[in-house]
Amino acid sequence: MKAFHFLAFDIGATSGRAVLGSLQEGSFTMREIHRFPTPMVALHGHYYWDVFNLYSALLEGLSKCAAEHIPLCSIGIDTWGVDFGYLANDGTLLGMPRAYRDPYTEGAPEDFFKHLPKREVYARTGIQVLPFNSLFQLFRTYEDMYVPQEIAERILFIPDLLTYMLTEQQVCEYTIASTSQLLNPYTHKFDYDLLEQVGVSPSQFCSIIMPGTTVGPLCETVCQQTGIEPVPVIAVAGHDTASAVAAVPARSPHFAYLSSGTWSLMGIETEQPIITDESFAHNFTNEGGIEGTTRFLKNITGMWLLERCRATWKKQGKTYSYADLTRMATESTFEGLINPDDPAFANPEEMMAAIATYCDAKGEAAPQSDADYVRCIFRSLAHRYGEVLAMLKAMSPFPIECLHVIGGGSQNELLNQWTADAIGIPVIAGPSEATAIGNCFIQAKAAGLVGDRWEMRRLIAETFTPNIYYPCK
Repeated sequence: MKAFHFLAFDIGATSGRAVLGSLQEGSFTMREIHRFPTPMVALHGHYYWDVFNLYSALLEGLSKCAAEHIPLCSIGIDTWGVDFGYLANDGTLLGMPRAYRDPYTEGAPEDFFKHLPKREVYARTGIQVLPFNSLFQLFRTYEDMYVPQEIAERILFIPDLLTYMLTEQQVCEYTIASTSQLLNPYTHKFDYDLLEQVGVSPSQFCSIIMPGTTVGPLCETVCQQTGIEPVPVIAVAGHDTASAVAAVPARSPHFAYLSSGTWSLMGIETEQPIITDESFAHNFTNEGGIEGTTRFLKNITGMWLLERCRATWKKQGKTYSYADLTRMATESTFEGLINPDDPAFANPEEMMAAIATYCDAKGEAAPQSDADYVRCIFRSLAHRYGEVLAMLKAMSPFPIECLHVIGGGSQNELLNQWTADAIGIPVIAGPSEATAIGNCFIQAKAAGLVGDRWEMRRLIAETFTPNIYYPCK
């Protein structure tokens, strides 16, 4: 029986991968083809994404598929949200895209709300206010008379920009655009009044297309460079969390999810946005999902805290495996907590120093050892998950019966158990590769090989056996 092969480029804010997903007689398998870093570039006090290096990594992944003579059905790209690049009228990329951790948007929301009230912006978009949202990035560059923005013919979000580099076709995929705080969540179209406030013309954005739309084949130069055939590129759920949620192996709609990686994103899947005084007060967001659904969620700082600590330890010559980290968290007796979402932890020069300073400012004891820092981070994340799930329960239109944890963090057994204890309902962990899996299955859906999202989820549940954690208290 014929196997159908799909290539998912799953690109996160710290690393990216080319993953091959294969579907044959209802059986799904996957393997990593290529892995590459996605570092930010620091230049003159600003942070950028080296999109040209990312493009080279995509070519390397395609070259490896060509070398193995893999007959690809299609290709899909997902990335983090909010960031974008500018194109000139001849298609030239106008510099490297600014990175969302660039401090240039500090204070931008407060400045913007002098023009439009915060409550009105939320009513128009349903999006959680975060300083790095596209709305505030564009507002700040408009104020600064940033030349690429002034002369750009097109503005493309990162997955759409990479798709353009592979196909020469310009599109704007719905789920990635929905992270911008520029989109009306009911009409799925850009809000022209908001665009005007940031000096952007509606013509600078392409018309919205939905996940599963075929963009076009790989362009001739890409095929020549890699030896690959002109395979079609599918606009999957371009926002990595949207692709991950598509792969939640749920049997019932009465679930919450936690996409656990650099960021932790906790939410529910709904048919309509939830834009209320309560959701505004708690700063929840309404982002796009597959099949026109809404991902009603909250962004929580996740493993970024631990990743930055590990970077410091690596410089000190200390490399800890995840097994080591779990053991350390168990052996430590540190009981202090931090708020993972405090602005102090957004992009400090040194994360452990930021945590110690935070504890000192609160009049609490700071961690004293590496093990203390690990335990502090894990316990603080579990505690924050409990707080956010309680808010979700109060706003959800249905009872939440379990929490599906997906992404790399789903492999952290200790954190999963502490999370179950904090939220009081079962935690169902896995698959850890949810984003790449969702990317592949959206391609398979576009090819007519699977039906709606519930058929996708049934096949995923049958392929990847989850681990279940029950509350102990």
